Amino acid sequence: MMNIIAWFLRIVVFVILAVFASKNAQPIELFYYLDKSIELPLSVALLIFFALGSLIALIFVRCRCNTHK
Repeated sequence: MMNIIAWFLRIVVFVILAVFASKNAQPIELFYYLDKSIELPLSVALLIFFALGSLIALIFVRCRCNTHK
């Protein structure tokens, strides 16, 4: 039963994220050093920065847990 609930929640989250991505498909331009820029959809930029933030947090948690042992 829990497996069915877990899959249902995954599908609901996927649908919500898909609707969010489709509503935020307008292109944005990200500028960085030396007047370089890149243009990509807003939802992709948000996904990239969320993934980078999660990765950085995971690295810090791993390093902190390993030093306390």
